[in-house]
Amino acid sequence: MKKIAVLSSAFLLAIFLMSWTFQSSTEPSSVGDGYKIGDVATDFSLKNIDGKMVSLADYTDVNGYIVVFTCNHCPYAVMYEDRLNAIHNKYAAQGYPVVAINPNDPEVKPADSFENMQVRAKEKGFKFAYLLDEGQKVYPQYGATKTPHVFLLDKNRVVQYIGAIDDNARSADAVEETFLEDAIISLQLGEEINPSVTKAVGCSIKTKG
Repeated sequence: MKKIAVLSSAFLLAIFLMSWTFQSSTEPSSVGDGYKIGDVATDFSLKNIDGKMVSLADYTDVNGYIVVFTCNHCPYAVMYEDRLNAIHNKYAAQGYPVVAINPNDPEVKPADSFENMQVRAKEKGFKFAYLLDEGQKVYPQYGATKTPHVFLLDKNRVVQYIGAIDDNARSADAVEETFLEDAIISLQLGEEINPSVTKAVGCSIKTKG
């Protein structure tokens, strides 16, 4: 009987661990200890690639903000550059500009230096602000963990969506779920955003720690 009890306990433990692993791999893990849906994001002042300081308050006549933590070196971020350009070109006119922020420490990743940001933005023809999170003070407030990592805010800076741009980093042609655009449309229509949180897929943010 003891042998049966031990085997039963081992079996139940294995089932529990399998269940926990499955849940951990499928549940959204796109936010750290920062903002959650419904939080009001604090404004910031960061240096743009043109050398000017930029805050969200500088944008007038907006309906919201598409804050994207991204960078130069990450392959995932690179795969989304053209899509970010397209999203900005489409939605900035509707009051939802892209505000891109590079959260990486350039001493850890020299490819993400301010000078290289300027070069990359010129090469890709970025029409949106591309800001350096100097001192890495802003990304922890948001809870960004990846590049790219999106935070859609409404005009009052209330966080409405957090996560991925869409469901296929590798191919824009293979995208089936346009999470960010769907969230913007729902916000425009006054409808509930579903899902409001998805898993951000990309490179980890580079720090000295």
